[in-house]
Amino acid sequence: MPFELKLAITKIGDLLLSNKISQDEEGNAIPDIDLEIPDYQRPYKWTAKNGIQLLDDISSAKIANKETYRVGTLILHHDKGSTYYIVDGQQRIITFSLLLKALDNESAIRFLEQSLAENLYNMRNIPETYRALARRVDSLTDEKDKNDLLDYIKNNCELIVVITGDLSEAFQFFDSQNARGKKLYPHDLLKAYHLREMNGLDASETEDVVKGWEDLNQKELSALFSDYLYRVKEWTKGNKAWELTEYNIQKFKGITGQDNYPYAQFYKGAYAYSDSVNHSAMPFVSGIRNLKSFQLDTPIVSGKPFFDYAKHYFAILKDIQNNDKYEGYYVNDNDIVKTLDLRKYKNGVGNRITRLLFDTALLLYVDRFCPERPTKTDLEMLNRFLLFAFIWAYSLRAQYYNVGWLSAQNYIMGNGMINSFNMYKAIADADTPISLLSELSGRVNPLPNDAIVDNAANKGDREEMDEEGVYQNHLHYFKVNHFMEDDE
Repeated sequence: MPFELKLAITKIGDLLLSNKISQDEEGNAIPDIDLEIPDYQRPYKWTAKNGIQLLDDISSAKIANKETYRVGTLILHHDKGSTYYIVDGQQRIITFSLLLKALDNESAIRFLEQSLAENLYNMRNIPETYRALARRVDSLTDEKDKNDLLDYIKNNCELIVVITGDLSEAFQFFDSQNARGKKLYPHDLLKAYHLREMNGLDASETEDVVKGWEDLNQKELSALFSDYLYRVKEWTKGNKAWELTEYNIQKFKGITGQDNYPYAQFYKGAYAYSDSVNHSAMPFVSGIRNLKSFQLDTPIVSGKPFFDYAKHYFAILKDIQNNDKYEGYYVNDNDIVKTLDLRKYKNGVGNRITRLLFDTALLLYVDRFCPERPTKTDLEMLNRFLLFAFIWAYSLRAQYYNVGWLSAQNYIMGNGMINSFNMYKAIADADTPISLLSELSGRVNPLPNDAIVDNAANKGDREEMDEEGVYQNHLHYFKVNHFMEDDE
């Protein structure tokens, strides 16, 4: 069936009370509209404040005698039948439904009859927003004022509607002017794409996958893809990495079930084999370690493996960034990280960029060389690498007054500064931890004292410790590990 795109306009009353779209491009109504919120959609993030703001905006438009008040864009995915899935505009549609219900409790709103995912946002924000709107409506003591407002919302508030039969195309029509809305971020789009690739799973498996995704902190999940995974993929290939957007998320779409090229067969086979072994009794009976199903610099297998991939790297990054003595498997009670975890090294753009470079290098090393349950030897190698990664990343910080993304990208690409080289490519190209550490021992060099221009780095006594024995200046570790040329 060829791709079709329809543009239409609908009044709020027609859409939510009469279940139709007012008119398409030919001026015809589109009847029998069943609006549904698909599984991949984000929860209801609007709060009572957003709901009241929308009501205030409508009231202002009414007072100004605006004959038509456009309230945004609604993007729908329609495959067949009467079901139209909301791709963008969910927050407004839910809020308008609650507002109509608050104004006329007898209104039959079919959209509100569907069950929504039971997550914290939906369970908290929907009833709170409704109560806030109901209180505001109840404050209208004149019944005529209430009826006039209801009539204005039903007949004068309009939505631009975009209807498409192709989901991936639908995402390209997000309303960039939807200032009060919450647009989908790249990781949300990836979720939608990979859910479509899971046609072979039964409903309960799909629900488990979606729940596992939604249980993760969404802000941190977004940062995982945008700040870490995307940049690793680019840097290991020798490219600069700026921003993950809806226009370059193809890097995470991966190999589909229909791809039958030799390279695709290899990666699908590798995933299938490791997944089969890990879900069998073999690791327990034989005492072997679980097989890793992923590598950061290789293609992803689409569908359910993508969600396993996201959870896998979410957990590894959490482990790396948690320096607790007893939690996690990789970074535990490390003295360098104790200093880097001080508030003064977390504040400011330059400090955050430098720490991201450090953490990302550790993430790639762990991914390539550390098993799920590292041995003592594995951890000794990791700690040796951690020192090199620290000196490499914080040599950038020490040599710049102000570190921004341009200077960081140039440093990674090799801009002539001391210790400027592509650490990520060095890790990805190494066959063993020993060969990597051997190469780094020749590439990571001491900093001359006159090369250190960062005032924050130089400020204070490098030997100063707090009451818990944490050194207050990270250059202490340059000195004690002989990475400063003025060291005696």
